[in-house]
Amino acid sequence: MAPPAIPADVAELTPEWCTSVLRRHAPEVEVTYVEVADAHSGTTGRVVLRLGYAGDKGPLPETLFCKLAPFDDGQRRLLRHWGIGVMEARFYGLLADDVAVRAPKVWHAEWDDRGSFVMVLEDLAGSGCTFRRVDGPDPAGRALATVEELARLHTGFWESERFAGDLSWVPERAGFGEGGGRDADSLAAAAHFALMPVEMFGDSMPAAFTEVGTLYASRVADVLDLWDEGERTLVHGDPHAGNLFDDHGRAGFFDWAMFSHSPGLRDVAYFCACSVPTEVRRAEEPRLLARYLEVLAEGGVTVDPALADRQYRLFAVFAWVSMSSTAAMGSRWQSAEYAMAAMERATAAVADLGSVDVLRDLLG
Repeated sequence: MAPPAIPADVAELTPEWCTSVLRRHAPEVEVTYVEVADAHSGTTGRVVLRLGYAGDKGPLPETLFCKLAPFDDGQRRLLRHWGIGVMEARFYGLLADDVAVRAPKVWHAEWDDRGSFVMVLEDLAGSGCTFRRVDGPDPAGRALATVEELARLHTGFWESERFAGDLSWVPERAGFGEGGGRDADSLAAAAHFALMPVEMFGDSMPAAFTEVGTLYASRVADVLDLWDEGERTLVHGDPHAGNLFDDHGRAGFFDWAMFSHSPGLRDVAYFCACSVPTEVRRAEEPRLLARYLEVLAEGGVTVDPALADRQYRLFAVFAWVSMSSTAAMGSRWQSAEYAMAAMERATAAVADLGSVDVLRDLLG
Protein backbone atom coordinates (compact mmCIF):
# COMPACT_ATOMS: atom_id res chain seq x y z
CA MET A 1 0.00 0.00 0.00
CA ALA A 2 1.49 3.34 -1.04
CA PRO A 3 1.25 6.13 1.56
CA PRO A 4 -1.37 8.80 0.80
CA ALA A 5 -0.55 12.44 0.31
CA ILE A 6 1.95 14.08 2.65
CA PRO A 7 -0.02 15.24 5.71
CA ALA A 8 -0.41 19.00 5.89
CA ASP A 9 -1.57 19.11 9.52
CA VAL A 10 -2.13 16.98 12.60
CA ALA A 11 -5.65 15.96 11.61
CA GLU A 12 -4.27 14.07 8.61
CA LEU A 13 -2.16 11.77 10.78
CA THR A 14 -4.96 9.23 10.76
CA PRO A 15 -4.98 5.50 11.58
CA GLU A 16 -5.20 4.81 7.84
CA TRP A 17 -2.18 6.97 7.11
CA CYS A 18 -0.14 5.41 9.91
CA THR A 19 -1.14 1.95 8.71
CA SER A 20 0.11 2.71 5.20
CA VAL A 21 3.42 3.98 6.57
CA LEU A 22 4.06 1.09 8.95
CA ARG A 23 3.16 -1.58 6.39
CA ARG A 24 6.55 -0.89 4.83
CA HIS A 25 7.93 -2.58 7.97
CA ALA A 26 5.12 -5.01 8.81
CA PRO A 27 2.92 -5.82 5.77
CA GLU A 28 -0.04 -7.14 7.79
CA VAL A 29 -0.22 -4.41 10.41
CA GLU A 30 -3.37 -2.40 11.00
CA VAL A 31 -3.41 0.73 13.17
CA THR A 32 -6.86 1.02 14.72
CA TYR A 33 -6.58 4.36 16.51
CA VAL A 34 -4.25 7.32 16.85
CA GLU A 35 -4.10 9.57 19.89
CA VAL A 36 -2.21 12.87 19.80
CA ALA A 37 -0.16 12.74 22.99
CA ASP A 38 1.62 16.04 22.33
CA ALA A 39 1.69 18.65 19.57
CA HIS A 40 3.58 21.91 19.29
CA SER A 41 5.13 24.02 16.58
CA GLY A 42 8.33 25.97 16.11
CA THR A 43 10.56 25.80 13.07
CA THR A 44 8.51 22.65 12.28
CA GLY A 45 5.38 21.02 13.61
CA ARG A 46 6.15 18.30 16.15
CA VAL A 47 3.65 15.65 17.14
CA VAL A 48 3.83 12.59 19.39
CA LEU A 49 1.29 9.92 18.46
CA ARG A 50 0.13 7.03 20.62
CA LEU A 51 -1.02 4.11 18.48
CA GLY A 52 -3.42 1.22 18.92
CA TYR A 53 -3.14 -1.92 16.79
CA ALA A 54 -5.41 -4.75 15.73
CA GLY A 55 -3.73 -7.87 17.10
CA ASP A 56 -0.06 -8.27 17.89
CA LYS A 57 2.01 -5.21 16.93
CA GLY A 58 5.26 -7.18 16.98
CA PRO A 59 8.33 -4.89 16.85
CA LEU A 60 6.32 -1.80 15.95
CA PRO A 61 6.30 1.13 18.37
CA GLU A 62 3.54 2.21 20.72
CA THR A 63 4.41 5.86 20.05
CA LEU A 64 5.77 7.80 17.09
CA PHE A 65 7.34 11.22 16.75
CA CYS A 66 6.27 13.09 13.62
CA LYS A 67 7.68 16.24 12.08
CA LEU A 68 5.61 18.11 9.53
CA ALA A 69 4.94 21.64 8.36
CA PRO A 70 4.67 24.31 11.09
CA PHE A 71 1.16 25.06 12.31
CA ASP A 72 1.54 28.81 11.65
CA ASP A 73 1.00 29.92 8.03
CA GLY A 74 3.76 32.53 8.16
CA GLN A 75 6.24 30.04 9.56
CA ARG A 76 5.22 27.56 6.85
CA ARG A 77 6.05 30.09 4.15
CA LEU A 78 9.39 30.86 5.77
CA LEU A 79 10.28 27.19 6.04
CA ARG A 80 9.41 26.60 2.38
CA HIS A 81 11.70 29.51 1.47
CA TRP A 82 14.56 28.16 3.55
CA GLY A 83 14.01 24.58 2.39
CA ILE A 84 15.26 23.05 5.63
CA GLY A 85 12.17 20.92 6.28
CA VAL A 86 12.65 19.13 2.98
CA MET A 87 16.39 18.86 3.57
CA GLU A 88 15.90 17.19 6.95
CA ALA A 89 13.39 14.77 5.44
CA ARG A 90 15.94 13.95 2.73
CA PHE A 91 18.57 13.30 5.40
CA TYR A 92 16.32 10.84 7.23
CA GLY A 93 15.12 9.23 4.03
CA LEU A 94 18.45 8.91 2.23
CA LEU A 95 21.33 9.22 4.67
CA ALA A 96 20.41 8.48 8.28
CA ASP A 97 21.17 4.77 7.99
CA ASP A 98 24.74 5.56 6.93
CA VAL A 99 25.86 7.70 9.87
CA ALA A 100 27.95 6.12 12.61
CA VAL A 101 26.21 7.99 15.43
CA ARG A 102 22.99 7.42 17.34
CA ALA A 103 20.11 9.15 15.57
CA PRO A 104 16.35 8.52 15.74
CA LYS A 105 15.12 5.41 13.95
CA VAL A 106 13.33 6.33 10.73
CA TRP A 107 9.94 4.76 10.08
CA HIS A 108 9.06 6.99 7.14
CA ALA A 109 10.33 10.16 5.42
CA GLU A 110 8.74 11.83 2.43
CA TRP A 111 9.02 15.16 0.62
CA ASP A 112 8.14 16.75 -2.69
CA ASP A 113 9.37 19.56 -4.92
CA ARG A 114 6.69 21.94 -3.60
CA GLY A 115 8.26 22.04 -0.15
CA SER A 116 5.94 19.59 1.60
CA PHE A 117 7.49 17.03 3.92
CA VAL A 118 6.83 14.60 6.73
CA MET A 119 9.10 12.54 8.96
CA VAL A 120 7.91 9.63 11.10
CA LEU A 121 10.62 8.90 13.62
CA GLU A 122 11.39 7.03 16.79
CA ASP A 123 9.88 8.63 19.88
CA LEU A 124 13.13 8.95 21.80
CA ALA A 125 11.45 9.48 25.16
CA GLY A 126 9.40 6.36 24.57
CA SER A 127 12.64 4.48 23.91
CA GLY A 128 13.99 5.47 27.31
CA CYS A 129 16.35 8.16 26.04
CA THR A 130 16.85 11.37 28.00
CA PHE A 131 17.49 14.87 26.75
CA ARG A 132 20.50 17.04 27.38
CA ARG A 133 20.65 20.01 29.72
CA VAL A 134 23.66 22.30 29.75
CA ASP A 135 23.52 22.35 33.55
CA GLY A 136 23.11 18.57 33.84
CA PRO A 137 25.46 16.25 35.75
CA ASP A 138 29.05 15.56 34.68
CA PRO A 139 29.29 18.27 32.00
CA ALA A 140 32.95 17.49 31.26
CA GLY A 141 32.25 13.80 30.72
CA ARG A 142 29.22 14.49 28.55
CA ALA A 143 31.21 17.00 26.49
CA LEU A 144 33.97 14.46 25.93
CA ALA A 145 31.46 11.79 24.87
CA THR A 146 29.81 14.20 22.42
CA VAL A 147 33.11 15.25 20.85
CA GLU A 148 34.04 11.58 20.40
CA GLU A 149 30.74 10.89 18.64
CA LEU A 150 31.23 13.90 16.36
CA ALA A 151 34.63 12.51 15.39
CA ARG A 152 33.03 9.17 14.53
CA LEU A 153 30.42 10.90 12.40
CA HIS A 154 33.08 12.90 10.57
CA THR A 155 35.50 10.01 10.05
CA GLY A 156 32.96 8.07 8.03
CA PHE A 157 32.60 10.83 5.42
CA TRP A 158 35.97 12.59 5.51
CA GLU A 159 36.81 13.77 1.97
CA SER A 160 34.49 11.06 0.71
CA GLU A 161 34.09 10.55 -3.02
CA ARG A 162 30.39 10.04 -2.36
CA PHE A 163 29.90 13.82 -2.31
CA ALA A 164 30.63 13.77 -6.04
CA GLY A 165 28.30 10.81 -6.52
CA ASP A 166 25.27 9.62 -4.59
CA LEU A 167 25.63 12.42 -2.01
CA SER A 168 25.98 15.25 -4.53
CA TRP A 169 22.65 16.62 -3.25
CA VAL A 170 24.09 17.34 0.21
CA PRO A 171 24.45 21.12 0.73
CA GLU A 172 27.99 22.31 0.12
CA ARG A 173 27.94 25.21 2.53
CA ALA A 174 26.75 26.27 5.93
CA GLY A 175 23.40 27.98 5.70
CA PHE A 176 19.72 27.51 4.95
CA GLY A 177 18.77 25.37 1.98
CA GLU A 178 20.90 24.10 -0.84
CA GLY A 179 23.81 26.35 -1.77
CA GLY A 180 24.13 28.20 1.51
CA GLY A 181 22.95 31.58 0.21
CA ARG A 182 25.69 33.57 -1.60
CA ASP A 183 23.39 35.82 -3.65
CA ALA A 184 23.09 39.51 -2.73
CA ASP A 185 19.77 39.13 -0.91
CA SER A 186 21.01 36.23 1.19
CA LEU A 187 24.22 38.05 2.10
CA ALA A 188 22.26 41.13 3.10
CA ALA A 189 19.95 39.00 5.23
CA ALA A 190 22.94 37.36 6.92
CA ALA A 191 24.40 40.75 7.76
CA HIS A 192 21.05 41.90 9.09
CA PHE A 193 20.72 38.89 11.39
CA ALA A 194 24.20 39.57 12.81
CA LEU A 195 23.53 43.26 13.44
CA MET A 196 20.16 42.69 15.11
CA PRO A 197 21.67 41.27 18.32
CA VAL A 198 24.38 43.96 18.31
CA GLU A 199 21.68 46.61 18.31
CA MET A 200 19.55 44.79 20.87
CA PHE A 201 22.15 43.50 23.33
CA GLY A 202 25.47 45.17 22.51
CA ASP A 203 25.38 47.74 25.31
CA SER A 204 25.14 45.04 27.97
CA MET A 205 27.64 42.57 26.51
CA PRO A 206 31.47 42.39 26.44
CA ALA A 207 33.35 44.32 23.74
CA ALA A 208 33.93 41.13 21.74
CA PHE A 209 30.17 40.88 21.17
CA THR A 210 29.93 44.06 19.12
CA GLU A 211 33.33 43.53 17.50
CA VAL A 212 32.50 40.12 16.09
CA GLY A 213 29.02 41.13 14.98
CA THR A 214 30.07 44.24 13.10
CA LEU A 215 33.11 42.55 11.52
CA TYR A 216 31.04 39.62 10.32
CA ALA A 217 28.29 41.88 8.95
CA SER A 218 30.80 43.99 7.03
CA ARG A 219 32.52 41.00 5.39
CA VAL A 220 29.82 38.33 5.21
CA ALA A 221 30.81 36.83 1.86
CA ASP A 222 34.48 36.64 2.81
CA VAL A 223 33.71 35.04 6.16
CA LEU A 224 31.47 32.45 4.53
CA ASP A 225 34.32 31.62 2.14
CA LEU A 226 36.64 31.11 5.12
CA TRP A 227 34.14 28.74 6.68
CA ASP A 228 34.26 26.68 3.47
CA GLU A 229 38.04 26.21 3.50
CA GLY A 230 39.72 22.95 4.39
CA GLU A 231 38.97 19.25 4.17
CA ARG A 232 35.30 18.44 4.35
CA THR A 233 33.01 15.81 5.72
CA LEU A 234 29.38 15.36 6.70
CA VAL A 235 28.55 17.65 9.62
CA HIS A 236 25.42 17.75 11.74
CA GLY A 237 25.53 21.54 11.52
CA ASP A 238 23.50 22.35 14.64
CA PRO A 239 24.77 20.17 17.53
CA HIS A 240 23.77 22.39 20.43
CA ALA A 241 22.47 20.85 23.65
CA GLY A 242 18.84 21.18 22.56
CA ASN A 243 19.50 18.80 19.67
CA LEU A 244 21.29 16.13 21.71
CA PHE A 245 20.05 13.15 23.69
CA ASP A 246 21.50 10.38 25.81
CA ASP A 247 20.74 6.75 25.04
CA HIS A 248 21.81 5.03 28.25
CA GLY A 249 25.18 6.76 28.25
CA ARG A 250 25.69 7.22 24.53
CA ALA A 251 25.36 10.69 23.00
CA GLY A 252 22.86 10.93 20.16
CA PHE A 253 21.84 13.63 17.70
CA PHE A 254 18.48 14.71 16.30
CA ASP A 255 17.22 17.76 14.35
CA TRP A 256 19.44 17.22 11.28
CA ALA A 257 18.01 20.12 9.27
CA MET A 258 21.33 21.99 9.03
CA PHE A 259 23.62 19.14 7.94
CA SER A 260 26.08 19.91 5.16
CA HIS A 261 29.36 18.98 3.46
CA SER A 262 31.65 21.20 5.55
CA PRO A 263 34.81 21.18 7.71
CA GLY A 264 34.38 18.99 10.77
CA LEU A 265 35.72 21.52 13.27
CA ARG A 266 32.57 23.52 12.63
CA ASP A 267 30.56 20.98 14.65
CA VAL A 268 33.13 20.77 17.43
CA ALA A 269 33.47 24.52 17.93
CA TYR A 270 29.71 25.02 17.70
CA PHE A 271 29.00 22.42 20.35
CA CYS A 272 31.73 23.56 22.73
CA ALA A 273 30.99 27.27 22.40
CA CYS A 274 27.21 26.99 22.70
CA SER A 275 26.55 24.03 24.94
CA VAL A 276 29.44 23.44 27.34
CA PRO A 277 29.30 25.56 30.51
CA THR A 278 31.88 28.32 30.12
CA GLU A 279 34.00 27.33 33.11
CA VAL A 280 34.01 23.70 31.94
CA ARG A 281 34.93 24.68 28.38
CA ARG A 282 37.81 26.81 29.63
CA ALA A 283 39.17 23.96 31.73
CA GLU A 284 38.55 21.11 29.28
CA GLU A 285 39.02 22.73 25.85
CA PRO A 286 42.53 21.39 25.15
CA ARG A 287 41.49 17.87 26.14
CA LEU A 288 38.29 18.01 24.08
CA LEU A 289 40.09 19.15 20.95
CA ALA A 290 42.90 16.63 21.44
CA ARG A 291 40.42 13.80 21.91
CA TYR A 292 38.55 14.78 18.75
CA LEU A 293 41.80 14.53 16.78
CA GLU A 294 42.66 11.21 18.45
CA VAL A 295 39.35 9.61 17.45
CA LEU A 296 39.78 10.93 13.90
CA ALA A 297 43.24 9.36 13.82
CA GLU A 298 41.83 6.05 15.07
CA GLY A 299 39.61 6.14 11.98
CA GLY A 300 42.52 6.91 9.63
CA VAL A 301 42.06 10.71 9.41
CA THR A 302 45.00 12.94 10.30
CA VAL A 303 44.55 16.67 10.94
CA ASP A 304 47.38 19.03 11.83
CA PRO A 305 46.78 20.25 15.43
CA ALA A 306 47.74 23.83 14.53
CA LEU A 307 45.21 23.87 11.69
CA ALA A 308 42.57 22.34 13.95
CA ASP A 309 43.20 25.02 16.56
CA ARG A 310 42.81 27.80 13.98
CA GLN A 311 39.62 26.30 12.57
CA TYR A 312 38.24 25.85 16.07
CA ARG A 313 38.79 29.53 16.86
CA LEU A 314 37.33 30.56 13.52
CA PHE A 315 34.20 28.44 13.90
CA ALA A 316 33.52 29.91 17.33
CA VAL A 317 32.37 32.91 15.25
CA PHE A 318 29.89 30.62 13.49
CA ALA A 319 28.54 29.60 16.89
CA TRP A 320 28.19 33.24 17.90
CA VAL A 321 26.34 34.20 14.71
CA SER A 322 23.93 31.29 15.08
CA MET A 323 23.09 31.80 18.74
CA SER A 324 23.04 35.59 18.79
CA SER A 325 20.67 35.76 15.83
CA THR A 326 18.50 33.11 17.50
CA ALA A 327 18.43 35.18 20.70
CA ALA A 328 17.44 38.26 18.72
CA MET A 329 14.37 36.40 17.45
CA GLY A 330 12.98 36.03 20.95
CA SER A 331 11.14 32.71 21.29
CA ARG A 332 10.44 32.15 17.60
CA TRP A 333 13.27 29.64 17.04
CA GLN A 334 14.25 28.61 20.59
CA SER A 335 13.05 29.59 24.03
CA ALA A 336 14.34 33.08 24.77
CA GLU A 337 16.01 31.96 28.01
CA TYR A 338 17.86 29.11 26.28
CA ALA A 339 18.98 31.28 23.37
CA MET A 340 20.24 34.09 25.59
CA ALA A 341 22.29 31.70 27.71
CA ALA A 342 23.78 30.06 24.61
CA MET A 343 24.58 33.49 23.16
CA GLU A 344 26.41 34.45 26.35
CA ARG A 345 28.44 31.23 26.28
CA ALA A 346 29.33 31.75 22.61
CA THR A 347 30.36 35.34 23.31
CA ALA A 348 32.65 34.18 26.11
CA ALA A 349 34.19 31.61 23.76
CA VAL A 350 34.83 34.21 21.05
CA ALA A 351 36.51 36.46 23.62
CA ASP A 352 38.55 33.67 25.26
CA LEU A 353 39.77 32.29 21.94
CA GLY A 354 40.70 35.62 20.36
CA SER A 355 38.39 34.73 17.48
CA VAL A 356 38.00 38.34 16.33
CA ASP A 357 41.78 38.65 15.90
CA VAL A 358 41.92 35.31 14.07
CA LEU A 359 39.13 36.47 11.76
CA ARG A 360 40.84 39.82 11.07
CA ASP A 361 44.14 38.07 10.27
CA LEU A 362 42.48 35.64 7.89
CA LEU A 363 40.47 38.36 6.17
CA GLY A 364 43.60 40.46 5.64
